[in-house]
Amino acid sequence: MFKSVLTKIIGDPRERELKRTEPLVDEINDLEPEFEKLSKEQLQALTAEFKDRIASANREQKAVLAQTKKEAREASESDLRNRLEQEAQKLEKEIRQEEEDILREILPRAFAAVREAAKRTLGQRHFDVQVTGAIVLHEGKIAEMKTGEGKTLTATMPLYLNALT
Repeated sequence: MFKSVLTKIIGDPRERELKRTEPLVDEINDLEPEFEKLSKEQLQALTAEFKDRIASANREQKAVLAQTKKEAREASESDLRNRLEQEAQKLEKEIRQEEEDILREILPRAFAAVREAAKRTLGQRHFDVQVTGAIVLHEGKIAEMKTGEGKTLTATMPLYLNALT
């Protein structure tokens, strides 16, 4: 009884999650006609485009990070080494955050590309529930799905997106 009262007050967490991800799922769905028109080569070229966008966004930061790590390894003074290691950790965190921001931006196009690739190669199209599950997985959360709802196909979207980094 307490659970039903609580659910009435704060709502069903699954329903809230569906409402939160619905605009993103709609955006991915809206891209489907555009992606259906792409040739095989154009669809494949999207991966390079996505990777280039990520790489060019933090190329300088990665070079600074590599130099900082090198200096930390070569430092003979422990205070200097510790300071450089802390600076390297800070740079790594900034790079990860920038990559996450870019992934968030390209997510709709990347997921639409995976959906189209799955349709062409496997003859399987990601349904909205699978796209929702993919968004949730990309965010590092657990997506509960029933038997037969296509967890394997769902996982292809966040796997592809995160492999771009």
